[in-house]
Amino acid sequence: MVTSRNQRLLTSTLTYGILAVLCVYCLFPFIWMLDTALKPATEVMSSQPSLLIASPTLRNFANVLFQSDFLTYFRNSLIVAVSSTLLTLVVSIFASYALSRWGSYPVSQLVGGAMLVSQMIPGVLLLVPLYGLMQHLGLLSTYQALVIVYCTFMIPLVTFMLKSFFDGIPTELEEAAEMDGCSRLGFIWRILLPLTAPGILATSVFAFVAAWNEFMFGYVLINDDARRTLTPGIMIFRGSHQTDWGLLMAASVLAVVPVALGFVYLQRFLVEGLAAGAVKG
Repeated sequence: MVTSRNQRLLTSTLTYGILAVLCVYCLFPFIWMLDTALKPATEVMSSQPSLLIASPTLRNFANVLFQSDFLTYFRNSLIVAVSSTLLTLVVSIFASYALSRWGSYPVSQLVGGAMLVSQMIPGVLLLVPLYGLMQHLGLLSTYQALVIVYCTFMIPLVTFMLKSFFDGIPTELEEAAEMDGCSRLGFIWRILLPLTAPGILATSVFAFVAAWNEFMFGYVLINDDARRTLTPGIMIFRGSHQTDWGLLMAASVLAVVPVALGFVYLQRFLVEGLAAGAVKG
């Protein structure tokens, strides 16, 4: 079917128009958050809210950074997110390799089924048992408690994600490496991981963001303010009778910006990794 130039122009206009509307819809919460963070208190509490800022100020950001424990919370979240991501990757790489290469074995099918079932259980149902376990182990208000909990939820999902990448590596390549004297661990380290690097990067970013943004377990398992992570820590700007919206929005912006910048920098690798896991030749 031959389309005229006007029809193509109309189709392109509608397509980009719809994409622009969706983009504004998705970005509006962040724009409003940044707008509120740059407003003084008088404008934030105005009865006629507006995106226009009469007197922009950086006072809210300065107060968050230098007059609160925000940097402590940021450090704690970074420690927990990086630790849980690394531990998740180490366990998931070997688990996904085993499921990919010996998936027909009854033990592999049993483990895979158990991981699949674990993803169907809401995290809130495990809150009380995990709290009791951490209390019994003496790990309450420690980094280790959050790392263990986050890995518990992330390892099954990351394992299935990595398995799809490992399935794309032909077994003939592994047999050739074995004939050349390469051990199984050497094959994983020297050949498998480099070939699936985009996929591993995509899953690691996914695990990091999940740990970085987690709120419920960070709020319940950590009672010591020196070990509190970022998402529960931001609640200090929300009082029982009054909320300082300027400080709350400034802290939220500072919490989102590092992750957003990381996504922008790693976007090409993420798209490549997700595409590699979704398409098989």
